[in-house]
Amino acid sequence: MARFTILSGPSCVGKGPLYGAVRRFYPHLAQRLAQCVLYNSRDPRPGERDGVDYHFRSRTEVEDLRNRAAFSVFEVRADLQAIDTQELSAALAKSDVLFEGNPFVGAHLLEFARAHGFACLSVFLSPLAHDEVVELTAKRPHLDMADFITDVMRRKLLRRTARQKGILSIRDLEDIEIRAASAYVEMQESWRFDHVIVNHDGEDSEHWDAFYYPIGDARRSLKAFAHLLADEPSCNVEKWEQGVLP
Repeated sequence: MARFTILSGPSCVGKGPLYGAVRRFYPHLAQRLAQCVLYNSRDPRPGERDGVDYHFRSRTEVEDLRNRAAFSVFEVRADLQAIDTQELSAALAKSDVLFEGNPFVGAHLLEFARAHGFACLSVFLSPLAHDEVVELTAKRPHLDMADFITDVMRRKLLRRTARQKGILSIRDLEDIEIRAASAYVEMQESWRFDHVIVNHDGEDSEHWDAFYYPIGDARRSLKAFAHLLADEPSCNVEKWEQGVLP
């Protein structure tokens, strides 16, 4: 039976580089996965391709998909995304499928898979470990975790966008703030997923591609995800309970 693999986490946590590393270093696992391609109202980032990373359309075109029964449409960090559920079901009837993206969309697709009887592997990629969240919450009660996580992700997003574009525009900075501020509520969805992989080396880190092989948390995340794809146990995987983030 085909399996639906869902990889979710905040923007810039490292989902894209992680899947890219699986394709490079574990091609026998990656070749089993047909990618679930969503519609997206935002502009492509440098290196992204229409029909491969997303179906890039205008906001009006994505909004109009609400009128078609087969489509589910989502507000994602000020963008609109949509998925053709009939197309997804047809893909799952033929092969394993991977969704890589926003946790709210991922949680919806997880419920879709369960409701339709598809086998599912759901993974949340987190910029913080469970014990870090617990320690910060318990030992520093004055700390606002939403502000803390926003700052963590803001720095990652700033570095990533600067690497991609050089000089940042006002629109870039506004987009970074939206994505960083969304990270906290997205991390509150982590308990819905079967596994949490901790990755401090976000998409901004050179640990993914500066050397022959990923190092640091990038390497640990790659090995943990590869083990899960191969149905093997991994010591670098956590399970988060509901309410771990206040």
